Amino acid sequence: MAYASAGGRLRDRLSGGGFAVTAELGPPRAADPGPIRRAAAALRGRVDAVNITDNQNAHVRVSALAGAVLAMEAGVEPVLQVTCRDRNRIALQSDLLGAGALGVPNVLLMTGDHPRYGDHADAAPVFDLDGTGLLGAARAMRDEGRLLSGRPLDPPPGWLVGAVVDPFTPPAEMGAAPLAKKVAAGAEFVQTQYVFDVAAFARWMRDVRDRGLDERCHVLAGVGPIRSLRALEYLSANVPGVRVPEEVTRRLRGVPGDRVEEEGVALCAETIAALREVPGVRGVHVMAPGFTHAVPELLDRAGLPGGE
Repeated sequence: MAYASAGGRLRDRLSGGGFAVTAELGPPRAADPGPIRRAAAALRGRVDAVNITDNQNAHVRVSALAGAVLAMEAGVEPVLQVTCRDRNRIALQSDLLGAGALGVPNVLLMTGDHPRYGDHADAAPVFDLDGTGLLGAARAMRDEGRLLSGRPLDPPPGWLVGAVVDPFTPPAEMGAAPLAKKVAAGAEFVQTQYVFDVAAFARWMRDVRDRGLDERCHVLAGVGPIRSLRALEYLSANVPGVRVPEEVTRRLRGVPGDRVEEEGVALCAETIAALREVPGVRGVHVMAPGFTHAVPELLDRAGLPGGE
């Protein structure tokens, strides 16, 4: 069954061979649309799409679907994140259908953090599906016009389907195997964990190309500025899959405390420029929590005015 495309700037950028830029927007912990509208206004015209996070880090926020609608109203194309932590397969498919009905053009599907890490540590985790299973369900909904139950969908949704991947998942010899699994399940684009070690990422991308995965899936490298030494320590010690090379640590520790943020922004801009030279990289995903207003300047410094 053919599906009706939801269209969208991100789809067009990727299918046209351009260098895509996405950013991240975390909904507020309050019944207030203002923060989403203000962040969307700062990013409008500068990025191809904006991820709307789904109760990120297992903390209660405005729902991602509501955030996606508010972003569209503000003139920014959303990438709706959907995690498996809080919903069974009925609710997951329902939310995906809702996104299709509301015209959300992109979805990013992931397993999600365990509730123990969030603000309701005693909440019951669901995980009826994992991220890979949800990818398969979404592709069946879109491409085959059917639910997991086998019941038909007419018309089916038309979103672009994405996933997340960690290039530095140990053991190192796994290389791009986790990405291959998600591509086989149906991922059309992936956004990676933060990349600070461009050389190591380039080696991972070589394995991606050797497996032919870059021809089947668009890889967007995750980037973001390290704005303080506290953030540097947190990323290095507490965020799985983040590899901060020693030269980055030396550089950030080698400037006065009041210049760490500026140095982190400069380093991020240089990283984006370097990633554009890595064969197979189709874009970047900028993660700058609490710093969304500065993303346009960051893109300017990286040589990406107007999202290129």
